[in-house]
Amino acid sequence: MATVVEQRNVVLAMDGSEHSNFALDFYKKNIYHPNDKVIAVHVPEYHKIQHSASLVPGDSEHLTEVFKEESGRIKKTVDQVKRKLDDAGLQDASVKVIGGKPGEAIVHAAQEEQAHLIVTGTRGLGTIRRTLVGSVSDYVLHHANVPVLICRHKTH
Repeated sequence: MATVVEQRNVVLAMDGSEHSNFALDFYKKNIYHPNDKVIAVHVPEYHKIQHSASLVPGDSEHLTEVFKEESGRIKKTVDQVKRKLDDAGLQDASVKVIGGKPGEAIVHAAQEEQAHLIVTGTRGLGTIRRTLVGSVSDYVLHHANVPVLICRHKTH
């Protein structure tokens, strides 16, 4: 007698990096089930806009140009994420773009989507660096109310 797998909502943190791509590949090869609904969450960072705003207040032409550059970069990343999901053959997958701090936004998206699992990559920062700059995967692990799979990609 075959068992029916209920739909699982899986939040996949995707930033276009090799680490998030590795997490997608690991999920697809080891955990994915065709009934899964996959929500790839992308949290864009607007470093150039924040930096430009503080250096050139009132220069709206410059800020508009920087905003266009950032928007183009974000669209390119989102398009790459969509292609990766399509290439992976996921049957029910979408991309959700959320503003904010990455860790907080991923946890919030998981709550909104009633996720059963969060999958994320990690850059593998050392303890001291992680303490100084923080870690998205560390934040998600300690604040999510569902299981979190952290996929560490060894680049060497």
